[in-house]
Amino acid sequence: MFNFQKKIAVKAPRIDAKRKRELLLFQDQVGLDFVNLDLLNLAFCHRSYVNESSEDIENNEKLEFLGDSVLGLITSEYLYEILKDKAEGDMARIKSFVVSEASLSKIAKAIRVDNFILIGKGEEYSGGRSKKAILADCMEAIIGAYYLDSGFKPVRDFVLSYLMPEIEIVLENKHEQDYKTLLQEYVQKTYKTCPKYKLVKKSGPDHDRTFLVEVVIKDEVFGPGEGKNKKTAEQHAAHIAYEAYMKKDQSLCL
Repeated sequence: MFNFQKKIAVKAPRIDAKRKRELLLFQDQVGLDFVNLDLLNLAFCHRSYVNESSEDIENNEKLEFLGDSVLGLITSEYLYEILKDKAEGDMARIKSFVVSEASLSKIAKAIRVDNFILIGKGEEYSGGRSKKAILADCMEAIIGAYYLDSGFKPVRDFVLSYLMPEIEIVLENKHEQDYKTLLQEYVQKTYKTCPKYKLVKKSGPDHDRTFLVEVVIKDEVFGPGEGKNKKTAEQHAAHIAYEAYMKKDQSLCL
């Protein structure tokens, strides 16, 4: 059994008095209670900061990897408990929205994660603190760090305190169903590539155009999606592809 009381040695940036005050402030704001503040500090450490540092330190990517799995388990368990009447495919779709980059970055902004991230000067100048990917990744790293520090129940309580409102939004169908983002996240994580959109047809007069768009992933073509502008057609094509992948994943689990 994992010993959560044992202090884990990590190569985190040095914590001076000022940084300690910042970390304690963050904890107080969001309801965390780390035994090992080095783990929390490491969770905030973006690779751009490590690249510019003279310290022998790590970045937060391994914690992000762990946090992604912990987050998935917590969300899946909770949905299993509250959605007894839903099919597995429905729960998978709800989960994909709740743990998406858009959802996690929204939560990260709400709890002011951007104020505490350690990033390099170049990333700082390019607006790194506001980038959804960096915020979402940092959120997952915090979850991973808290799991290592305190165990499953505390991290579950923390995660659900912020995820339950997001789940309710999805259940009430009030969320923005950005299938392009969902598809891109899925394809990048699964196939290490990006979807490519192709306009295949444009018809109608200028005031009433209809666009048909296909999306290509590796050698597979999905669509076409239809819309009155390219953006809408791309969303519809992404929806077709995303649903196809979700059905494929579901069949593999049977």
